[in-house]
Amino acid sequence: MSELAIIGGTGLTNLAGLEITDREMLNTPYGEPSSPLFHGTYCGKSLVFLARHGVRHNIPPHKVNYRANIWSIKALGIKTVIAVAAVGGIHPEMRPKDLVIPHQMIDYTYSREQTFFADEFNHVTHIDFTQPYCDELREQLLKAAESFDFKVHSQGVYGATQGPRLETAAEINRMEREGCDIVGMTGMPEAALARELELCYATCAVVANPAAGRGSAQITMTEIEATLKQGIENVRQLLGVVIG
Repeated sequence: MSELAIIGGTGLTNLAGLEITDREMLNTPYGEPSSPLFHGTYCGKSLVFLARHGVRHNIPPHKVNYRANIWSIKALGIKTVIAVAAVGGIHPEMRPKDLVIPHQMIDYTYSREQTFFADEFNHVTHIDFTQPYCDELREQLLKAAESFDFKVHSQGVYGATQGPRLETAAEINRMEREGCDIVGMTGMPEAALARELELCYATCAVVANPAAGRGSAQITMTEIEATLKQGIENVRQLLGVVIG
């Protein structure tokens, strides 16, 4: 049984090098997950891969069925989840192609299904979310990063926005004042749902572009895709060391 799942975001709709042995689409109490769960071996170790935005990258961030995704992973007996995500860089040192292993999060999303406990009224359930990411898994990612020359930031505050539009420059200014270092659209409720199901969860974020108002030109998908090509290759190298 696999104990590790990789959730792939923008730029990582499939995991190159994964030798697929099986694929399954689970029926969950919350509907269908974004993609089949691909079972396979990667660097000699068994794992499961799920494409957050679908295998055709056709599910926008605000429409991802986060509950079905996380429930499916837990149902397979998996204990550890590495979530890959493309983000914008707010902090001036977090530049395109850099990787960030965030340590904190601020949630700006709304109208998403945020919890597995929404319909449980026999008792109120709270989770400790003081530290939103699994410290043990973060340390494994950072230890693996020592093997490479590309930049991996050891911490960062992830600001999770609603999407699918990119942010305004004023919104990014506010987020910076509130302590955000990077901005993305999929960090929540994914991390909180993983905590509710007691999964060890951490994010490996790829800086795809300077956030709004931080670059010298208009943000385009062409620019983001070009940057992600190298950034995702760095992610694959990092995963190879962590998993191997």
